[in-house]
Amino acid sequence: MKKIKAILFDMDGVLIDAKEWHYEALNKALNLFGMPISRADHLATFDGLPTMQKLKFLSLEQGLPTQLHEFINELKQKYTLEIVHTQCNPVFAHQYALSNLKEQGYKLAVCSNSVRNSVETMISKAGLDKYLEFKISNEDVNLGKPSPEMYLKAMNSFSLSPSECLIIEDNENGIKAAKASGGHLLTVKEVSEVNLTNIMNRIKEIEGE
Repeated sequence: MKKIKAILFDMDGVLIDAKEWHYEALNKALNLFGMPISRADHLATFDGLPTMQKLKFLSLEQGLPTQLHEFINELKQKYTLEIVHTQCNPVFAHQYALSNLKEQGYKLAVCSNSVRNSVETMISKAGLDKYLEFKISNEDVNLGKPSPEMYLKAMNSFSLSPSECLIIEDNENGIKAAKASGGHLLTVKEVSEVNLTNIMNRIKEIEGE
């Protein structure tokens, strides 16, 4: 019988409703150079990618000078944290879900394409720190999602096989990473779908296969 022992959460769009924050912050920085990302392009191509990867795409497709990458990235992180400090608050359903899962003995971690400072700040502001064993950011791996590297790293840290792990994801790049890791997947469209009932139903479904 299959047994799920760990749950690996994406952060943006899963535990934190931050997708708009990243979009707004990056465009605020890009607007200084007259090169904002359209919402259609954001949803079709950029959603879920690390900022530096987004900037590489803009250089290839629209000629954004590569020497601006570091400056724009720093500005984007600054603008993101400004939004986080005013808009990121605890969500009861998430605290309830994670506290219950931890109490039941599941190992919990976050694997995010965001930079470490953003991950640490958002998780702390959301009041979820105490439920997680660790957090992996895009600075802790060589390749961000859609590479499965961060999920495989989390599994190895828990000394678990992919078949013992459930991954919760919301966007195409994260879903690709989850599938490539070999772990089980729960796909959500909104942060409200990340609740104890949905998670436990998916675990029961996997363990009953």
